[in-house]
Amino acid sequence: MNLDDYGALYGEVLSLAGIAVPEDTLLCRAAGEVLEMAVAYQSDGFAFLRGGDRVNALAAFAYGLGWLDAGLRLGLLEPSIAHPPETVDASIPESQDAHLEEKTHRYRWMLDAALGAVETAADEASPLHAGAGEFYSAARAWYAQGVAYLDAGDRAAALARFSYGYAWLDAGIRVGLFRITGERHLFTV
Repeated sequence: MNLDDYGALYGEVLSLAGIAVPEDTLLCRAAGEVLEMAVAYQSDGFAFLRGGDRVNALAAFAYGLGWLDAGLRLGLLEPSIAHPPETVDASIPESQDAHLEEKTHRYRWMLDAALGAVETAADEASPLHAGAGEFYSAARAWYAQGVAYLDAGDRAAALARFSYGYAWLDAGIRVGLFRITGERHLFTV
């Protein structure tokens, strides 16, 4: 799928997403924040795409879909159908090659640092403790996939995976699964 189709898929998925928890609850507030992040990054992605910045469009779409999928997995949003970055042909023009190189390596470093800067916030007896483990494992797995793609020379696929995995970590912090033990500036809090 090309980047335009990826953005269109994102818009379609977002148009179907709704808050799945009762209004006036703490979980509704958390769901609203997750949905707000997904909406913001979809808008950013299209703004980048219209401006010809395919690198930032790709990162924004993957990051926003990560927020959306994390919210779905938490049960905060519905319907619960995940949309991880599979095969997106971003068709990054040669003129943006240096930008892609820099952003991909920066996001690799940031996600790696972020993985080392959190710990589970919930008590071991809480179901949220297991949820934190699942979110951390998801972020770690997307990081590993990104590294594999980067090592194979596919920087666009690597960037999409780093961005998507980062969203799972950020969403986990926002809803209270994790506590930041390192540099706060690595997270959207």
